[in-house]
Amino acid sequence: MLLTTVAGLAGLAAAGWSGHADLLVVGSAGVIVLGLGILLALGAESGAVRIPVHPSVPAVSGSREEAETYALALELAPNPVLLVSGGDADDVAARRVLFANAEARELLRIPRDGALLVTALRHPGVLEAIDESLFGRTPRTLSYESGPQERFWRVWTKPLPPTSTHDRLALVIMRDETDVRQNERMRADFLANASHELRTPLASLTGFIETLRGHARDDEVARDRFLAIMSRQAERMARLIDDLLSLSRIELNEHIRPSGRCDLGLVTTDVIDALAPQISAKQVRIEVQGPVGDKALVAGDRDQIVQVVQNLLDNAVKYAPPESVVRVEIASGLTLEAVSAARPEEGRLTAPDGGRMSLLTPVRAAAERFAMVRVDDRGCGLTREHLPRLTERFYRVEGQNSGERTGTGLGLAIVKHIINRHRGGFFVESAPERGAAFCVYLPMAPTVATAPTDGSAVSPRSESKGEGVAA
Repeated sequence: MLLTTVAGLAGLAAAGWSGHADLLVVGSAGVIVLGLGILLALGAESGAVRIPVHPSVPAVSGSREEAETYALALELAPNPVLLVSGGDADDVAARRVLFANAEARELLRIPRDGALLVTALRHPGVLEAIDESLFGRTPRTLSYESGPQERFWRVWTKPLPPTSTHDRLALVIMRDETDVRQNERMRADFLANASHELRTPLASLTGFIETLRGHARDDEVARDRFLAIMSRQAERMARLIDDLLSLSRIELNEHIRPSGRCDLGLVTTDVIDALAPQISAKQVRIEVQGPVGDKALVAGDRDQIVQVVQNLLDNAVKYAPPESVVRVEIASGLTLEAVSAARPEEGRLTAPDGGRMSLLTPVRAAAERFAMVRVDDRGCGLTREHLPRLTERFYRVEGQNSGERTGTGLGLAIVKHIINRHRGGFFVESAPERGAAFCVYLPMAPTVATAPTDGSAVSPRSESKGEGVAA
């Protein structure tokens, strides 16, 4: 069985895949082939192992210890690798994963072997490609998208020679192409959005310059007024470019969950201090409710969470009436049900044309606990029809007055993408004349045990890691 399987696998790797230069596993195809053959044979043979391969690949021989080294190399391969068997073509339950390396087990959440294929891979196109390799002896290559984080995968399937125990075998190799796809999408979106949004201020600047060169050349009053407008337009373009670049950086790493830690209470305090000039100019009072200091510790990138709280609080201050109160609520240790619990005393959900919209919902986990930040203003509010579109890029609600410093229309889009990267949630409640409440919630950071110096029992506490969290 070993000789037949490995010879066929090696031939496919050396000859069949040699033309695919973009496949990351080309350089290590020999290792994958050897490892798969050895995994099928380990335990069935002992002593020296002789592995015949394609004529273009040097033959390998050695002891069982060397064979296990090749198998370990396959186990540690950076791409998910599966060995799949198939029984009857009409029996879906007969398609099983005989082997999955470490990357495949982590990605698909399956045991090392014996899992049903349909529970590991559920994309119809991938299952169809594997069937074609199992029953049609046809190699296939395809791409597909999965998960709320929009991960893009490229999949290769290849038929394998039968063995004494399995008549139909196929090799499946996956590669994560999320970074490549997102870079392409980011470039296209940037060009489209930037050209659209920059056209108006550029046209305005061009018109004022022509006017100042013409009949308003010697009009000091008109010149000062036009220069002030030009300055505001230039500032808006600068803010727009900054927000576009920020959104592009966030989307680039959105599928990578951050590993840092920070405290929502301390972040909120820092943001309020940073926005003090705007708060004072608008004569708005900020009320903070909740714990501050090592109480609402979440797993995340502190700089990005600061950006989230700053966007929400900046919007609340801009749209709140002068001399009104903006409430900021911080809470921790909440279940998903507790975070989204209705608050009838605010009257937004029962008001005419009011309501709630979940803008982002995390994957449900029964044991997960969340910390939240809720920013509540008493501005003009929003009608129900606008809520689903609030996180669209450049979406603005007509008729809302945000003062002299208009936004770029990207703030809430940035918030959504940051929260999605942190595997959290985001919802809004609003009603006309009753203001709006924006709430973001993030998974809490796990606690770690700290060893006391006096020899007493170890007690769990939250770890700081020096990210602005009070020790």
